[in-house]
Order: sequence, then structure tokens, then C-alpha cells
Amino acid sequence: MKKGFFKGVKTEFSKILWPKKEDVAKETVAVISVSAAVGAIIFVADAAFKFIIYVIS
Repeated sequence: MKKGFFKGVKTEFSKILWPKKEDVAKETVAVISVSAAVGAIIFVADAAFKFIIYVIS
């Protein structure tokens, strides 16, 4: 039973299309860039709301 399971796992692993290193690097840069941009937007919005609340009170 174990041999059949591992044979199936090996078969499924052979079907996987692994991305190229260049693709992984580009996607990593994209994710980091978008994360930084969203973080900056949230930071600016938070600072603006704090300022508005400070002015009101």
C-alpha cells in the first residue's frame, strides 16, 4: 500500500510545471513592490486621520 501511494506521489510530482528562476524573481519583486505601496498608502491615510482627529478635538 505504501509503495502505491509513493508511486502516485512521484507521478503527480512529475506533472508539476515548476516556474523558472527569472519568473520567481520577477514575481517576488512585484509582490514586495505592491506590498510596500499598499503599506505607504495605509501609513499616509492613518497619518491623515490622526491629524484630522487632532484638529477636531
